[in-house]
Amino acid sequence: MKKLCFLFLVSVSIVTACTNNSKTESDSIEFKNVNSSINKSFSSLKTLDTFKIELIGRKPEEMMLHFTIKNADGKEIYNTKLKGTDLVGNTDPNIDLSKQKDQIIFLKTITSNFFSDDNFLEPAVMPDDKADNNTPDKALYEELKKSGLNGFKYRLGKEDNLYIAWSEKEQKVKIYYKCC
Repeated sequence: MKKLCFLFLVSVSIVTACTNNSKTESDSIEFKNVNSSINKSFSSLKTLDTFKIELIGRKPEEMMLHFTIKNADGKEIYNTKLKGTDLVGNTDPNIDLSKQKDQIIFLKTITSNFFSDDNFLEPAVMPDDKADNNTPDKALYEELKKSGLNGFKYRLGKEDNLYIAWSEKEQKVKIYYKCC
């Protein structure tokens, strides 16, 4: 989270230093959709799944982060949409996101860092880990300890991360941890 805040502040500083004050706010934002994908082992240790994130929309109130995972056969196994306004609204109150251009930079930064190495958990649960109050599905947690499958975490807000993994038993992606 500290790395994300630092990158955001550096981005804001660069944009502020390079922006001509005579331009309107909308003129100073160069917009293009952000689209990124990566292949990682997730639903199987023997094959690679495709993780994809897209930032869609032109204004923060319209923006959505669309996150999908497809298995090696091309079948979609996970799909979620995160509202840009929710991500902006659930951030550190010390970061000034009152201007539209800063909100867009913030959302682009989240999208750009979505697939950082820190978010891929190999394995999802270590054999000696113990479930706690942040474990919504203790049976899945135990299943992951035995299977050794990998997990992925992503941010919903300032102190709200979802940890997801593939359940071989239920043949679907599920949340196995939700925490700070």
